[in-house]
Amino acid sequence: MHFHPACGTVLDEETYDGLLALLAEVTPVVQALPPDAALMDVRGAVRYFGHGPEELAELLRVRTLARYGVDCTIGIAGNPMLARMAAQDGAPGAVRTLSGEPEAVAAFLARKPAAALYGVGPATARTLCSYGLDSIGRIADAPLGALQRILGAAAGRRIHERARGLDPTPVTPDARARSMGAEHRFGGDELDAAHRRHALLALADGLGARLRGSGQVARGLKLTVRYADGSSTTRSRTFTEPTAHTPELTAAAYALHASLALQRARVRAVALRAEGLCDARLAAHQLTFDPADEKARRVEAAVDRARARFGVGAVGPAATLYVA
Repeated sequence: MHFHPACGTVLDEETYDGLLALLAEVTPVVQALPPDAALMDVRGAVRYFGHGPEELAELLRVRTLARYGVDCTIGIAGNPMLARMAAQDGAPGAVRTLSGEPEAVAAFLARKPAAALYGVGPATARTLCSYGLDSIGRIADAPLGALQRILGAAAGRRIHERARGLDPTPVTPDARARSMGAEHRFGGDELDAAHRRHALLALADGLGARLRGSGQVARGLKLTVRYADGSSTTRSRTFTEPTAHTPELTAAAYALHASLALQRARVRAVALRAEGLCDARLAAHQLTFDPADEKARRVEAAVDRARARFGVGAVGPAATLYVA
């Protein structure tokens, strides 16, 4: 299930938590997929309520609209991967059901580009395309051994199975770890890496300020990149120690972005999420004798005081002025 806030806005934490609680009214088996999606296992709910998955989906869509003004796209399929791909194909408000018949699954996947397969990022897609494996159908038809030579043993087997519609991963109910996120949507396809880095700088700066303002630090950072075809790639990093220091958040965001090796990818949005939040007073901090680090933290504290007095837009990194 993919949520679509009104007027292209980004889901805030409170609304997202409320939507997850709403889903839990139907089934306790709900897995959060921040910042704006979730997975549900409704097999028990179908037996309990006596309604099919499509009826439950329509009921949930009406409830999300009525309570939060948030529409959603819902994919119904035999495993989490296929459900997510079915939801990606649908417009806001659509409920798309994929039959569990092998022929229907194969037909659904066959003509989709390699990059549309869950778990295939732009770099992997380029590698596959260089061998003529530019569609999911061709990946499924390729010998397992060939894929393993191209991608490695574990990755080759995983991609081969997913191309055939197989995904043994269960929906894992979880109490979502406390997190804080922000997203930047570009006006069109953003091909310039420098512009994406400017956007990441602005997001990291904002996250750092919000973390420090709430007295929290993050144990990790997650980057989500959304593309023009509706697919997305996620990368995450765990910090050596919890932090709310903007330069550390920015460095991690840049490193995650660089790890994707994006070249001519048609990027529509980038999002950062600070994860594993905890009270800053309870977090250990390694002392350092680096004067540059101490100076940066004093400057950061001064910036926070200026923003508290004159507003968030009063002070910020100069590079963020170039974000389109």
